[in-house]
Amino acid sequence: MENELKEALNLRQSGNHKESNEVLIKLIEKYPTNASINYQCAWSFDLLGEEGKAVPYYVEAIRLGLPKGELEGALLGLGSTYRTLGEYEKSKQVFQQGVVQFPNNRAMQVFYSMTLYNLNEHGKAMEILLKSLIETTTDHEILKYKRAIEFYSDKLDEVWK
Repeated sequence: MENELKEALNLRQSGNHKESNEVLIKLIEKYPTNASINYQCAWSFDLLGEEGKAVPYYVEAIRLGLPKGELEGALLGLGSTYRTLGEYEKSKQVFQQGVVQFPNNRAMQVFYSMTLYNLNEHGKAMEILLKSLIETTTDHEILKYKRAIEFYSDKLDEVWK
């Protein structure tokens, strides 16, 4: 199993996504209860632009139990996939779980903000993005205004007269 999985991952890294997916599908047939293989298979369908096929593999991988690093990727992948399929509430639920479990994952927060945008929760989406920006940027001009950006991040609809 390990050699076949390595082969699939090497194929993915070299850009042979279809071939990688084919190897992973064969591995799923042999090892349907292997969480990591389910996760890799889901990822392979996402890379092929076949998001609808990825969902059940992500769900199964998470249900079966993944190591922390893979769980982080699976939650981000599933949440993003649901968003691209227009299943915004499901996406939101997955990202909320992901943000709680992995609060330092900025990519998770950014993808979550995209889902919030799709749900017309623009204020919360902007707050998350602005906080992510000021906490990760090295841009001198933005950092000059860090305190102001942070202050206004959750007050975008307020008006001071």
